Amino acid sequence: MLNNGYICAVDIGSNKISAALALVHKNKISNIFFETAVSRGVKEGLIVDATELVICLTKILKNLKSKSGVKIKSIHTNFSGRDISTKHSHAIIPLAERGNKVITSTDIAAANEQARILGSSLEEEIIHVIPSSYSIDSKSNVINPIGLYSHRLEVDLYLICARLASLQSLSRVAGQSGYEIRGLSFSGLVTSRAVFGPEEKRGTSVFCDVGSDVTELLIFKDGLLQNLQILPLGGTSMTQQLSEGLKINFELAEDIKRSYGAIGEVNNIPEDKEILVKKDEFYKPIRQRDVAAMASNSGRLICTQIKEAVEHRVPLHEVDHFIMVGRTLLTEGFIEMMENVIGMPVAIGRINNPLVADLVKENTDLSAQKYLTYLTCLGMICEDLENKTVGTLAMVKPAKNLVMKTINRFKEVYQEYF
Repeated sequence: MLNNGYICAVDIGSNKISAALALVHKNKISNIFFETAVSRGVKEGLIVDATELVICLTKILKNLKSKSGVKIKSIHTNFSGRDISTKHSHAIIPLAERGNKVITSTDIAAANEQARILGSSLEEEIIHVIPSSYSIDSKSNVINPIGLYSHRLEVDLYLICARLASLQSLSRVAGQSGYEIRGLSFSGLVTSRAVFGPEEKRGTSVFCDVGSDVTELLIFKDGLLQNLQILPLGGTSMTQQLSEGLKINFELAEDIKRSYGAIGEVNNIPEDKEILVKKDEFYKPIRQRDVAAMASNSGRLICTQIKEAVEHRVPLHEVDHFIMVGRTLLTEGFIEMMENVIGMPVAIGRINNPLVADLVKENTDLSAQKYLTYLTCLGMICEDLENKTVGTLAMVKPAKNLVMKTINRFKEVYQEYF
């Protein structure tokens, strides 16, 4: 766990790059700085032009250095897109040849490591290891088996993996920009860290991050990730439909979407209400009702696809919390459309993690709904501060030095025999 120093988190997306630098004193954030810029060289979460991305990354971190006065050497960044995959991995380890033995943290670590090794492959890198459940003898779904007696221990790990070649490309881009990657996280999981409070960790929660061209859909049970899906859809599809339907360039369509792309009751807009847009050397009138109709059709399609993806994993009537984030939600009427499609309340994700919650009140960069731009960065900062503890299940890391190993072993022997 970081005691003093800084954490620099960089959210690399297809539409934007956001960065946050937190100064840390005694494991608490003493100050924080933000910077964001248009992204280049990334599409659907994958690097398609390394040179462009290096330029963007260099520029945004240079600006962050100027704001904070900190010489940044390492960053914590994110990964998403088609090259993310998930799998379950099981392992069983014996605890005693005869009779039972009290389960210790070393046993948990050994079982987790065995399952991780069994789930590894040469083409992928495991970026998150999440214990789904433990089993001891005849008992299954044990949350924390430490201190219980058994002669065998079984673990079910949920592994989030990324294609090794893509991670190597990301590492090379960071290196060419002059930085080392000290932490790597799956975007949706760390974003949920910033958003989930005690209430969201109860029951079944659906967490949906609607990006520009990729939507991350995560399903949690009592705070533990059960499933994730990467959907090839987002706000860009809405902009693309406006661009093609109105026969205007993409940049202009994006501006119109943000200003006039209301979703919902199209008939409430007067038929003669027009928008003047500049095309070439002339101004072209566009009916605002047409803009709203196209945005509504595209928005409904996005919401329907999200609903179908959720229903494929869990019945909607079993969902206790449906939480969404992403700047696409700022499109007027999108949340109402989502609620109409799924037939239940939808909440916009707020910053609820106590490590960063107070920042909303104190920092103008996070006021109103501007915090949506930096949610993933804040999640990565929370992950660093929490030392990558996952959920409430035991995820014990081996001691880093001989002294700590000796102390831990003494505690285990004492626990076992006394």
